[in-house]
Amino acid sequence: MGLFDNIKQGVLGNLSEVSAEKLNLEYGPYLFDGEKIETGYTLIRDSIIFTDVRIIFVDRQGTTGKKTSFKSIYLSHIIDVEMETAGAGFDDSEITITYLTNVNRSTRHETFESIKFEFPKKADILPLYRFFGSLVLKNRREINTK
Repeated sequence: MGLFDNIKQGVLGNLSEVSAEKLNLEYGPYLFDGEKIETGYTLIRDSIIFTDVRIIFVDRQGTTGKKTSFKSIYLSHIIDVEMETAGAGFDDSEITITYLTNVNRSTRHETFESIKFEFPKKADILPLYRFFGSLVLKNRREINTK
């Protein structure tokens, strides 16, 4: 079972899964040496691509969609995860990850940001939460043993 197999199990409810082959055709030139696309999802023109190194957010802009913005969050920099499940009303489920924005993962000089993923009420977000939680544990151990 691959690293991202649990994420594929219906987690990103509003997004449509796209095959790694199709994503490689479109986004392969933007990958770093040795980087491999694991899975990806699209919503209209925008995409979220999970590689073995990072999460890539692709934002197609303008009326033609030719202008494209790429933002990356490196898996090795994810340091916290929070989960909020849907309530009884119209609430959606949410996962928020916090990640380091500084180049060096060193203690006492951290800069960080958070990003929230929102999912429809019916989505099972537990596999994604556990995936990010495992990364958090690994990354914190590495950072704190330096």
